[in-house]
Amino acid sequence: MSSRRVSLGIPVPRRTDEAAGALPDTTDRPDTPALADRFGREATDLRLSLTDFCNLRCTYCMPESGMVFLKKDQLLSVEEIVRLVRIGVERLGIEQVRFTGGEPLTRPDLEEIIAGVASLERRPDISLTTNAIGLDHRAERLREAGLDRINVSLDSVVSETFERLTRRPLLHRVLAGIDGARAAGLDPIKVNAVLMPGINDHELPDLLDWCLERDLQLRVIEQMPLDADHRWERSTMITAGDVHEMLAPRYALTPVAEPRDGAPAELYEVADRATGQHRGRVGIIASVTRPFCADCRRTRLTAEGRVRTCLFSREETDLRTALRSGADDEAIADIWRAAQWGKKAGHGMDRADFVQPERPMSAIGG
Repeated sequence: MSSRRVSLGIPVPRRTDEAAGALPDTTDRPDTPALADRFGREATDLRLSLTDFCNLRCTYCMPESGMVFLKKDQLLSVEEIVRLVRIGVERLGIEQVRFTGGEPLTRPDLEEIIAGVASLERRPDISLTTNAIGLDHRAERLREAGLDRINVSLDSVVSETFERLTRRPLLHRVLAGIDGARAAGLDPIKVNAVLMPGINDHELPDLLDWCLERDLQLRVIEQMPLDADHRWERSTMITAGDVHEMLAPRYALTPVAEPRDGAPAELYEVADRATGQHRGRVGIIASVTRPFCADCRRTRLTAEGRVRTCLFSREETDLRTALRSGADDEAIADIWRAAQWGKKAGHGMDRADFVQPERPMSAIGG
């Protein structure tokens, strides 16, 4: 096992003191409190990472060893997280908050964070993306604290495949976590799966069947260039088109009738091809081959309090310094608005000059 230490690839943030000159120019920004950008989009969905640490080592996200993680005092505290969410909700129009990581369940104060956000006068929808390890012991407390729903990252229900992908023999703990979430009433439960060629792609029809039998909503996600080892290749990734081809012999997929409304997943009704019986739904998130940037409604905060306007941003704007130096709510909101105003039209993966961000997914937040 390599002892190589892997940098998080954290870019130098834009400065937020009075001498700053790096924030986007907002002279042409309309007079609106919303998190607007130059392309007419307004962010109402906040993705907030609680930690860069994870207890798995998925090959498309993290290296096998050597990661250098943030120290406790670099992470946002409970009070700082709740304050930033409150600013987002009260002043910027945030309606949905999804807590991510790393693995958010590795924070022992997660229940306190969720309870603080749930107690806001304008309560946002609160969700969690997790690998579900340990969720069976905490699901009831999290629901009581105010958690509305969860997404579970699960790429295979075959033990050998799961261990090959995650480098950890912990499938049984993930499945126990899903059972615990169901028992606690955290519905609907969505399952996020990334397909890797030659590893788990052939398992897709069986994985969908496994989810449908348990009333879980599978979301198949195209692998994105956010792996720590920078081994992603467009030519070998499993695309949305491939997903349709893999499912076609067993299932008939029909696009759902309702509008997408900025959601990342394209939803399909699923029917057994042999019997015609309706089984449920499946989602496909095709960030690479069918980008939905034009209707993106997300803003992101990293675990150390930096605004990222896109998963593939190469710039970040520091809010933690303003928080800890006594800035009032409106000053912090203005910094956030300026950062969002600079959001680019798209992630640029279709351009020849696209450069993969240095930060891996675990250090950004999904």
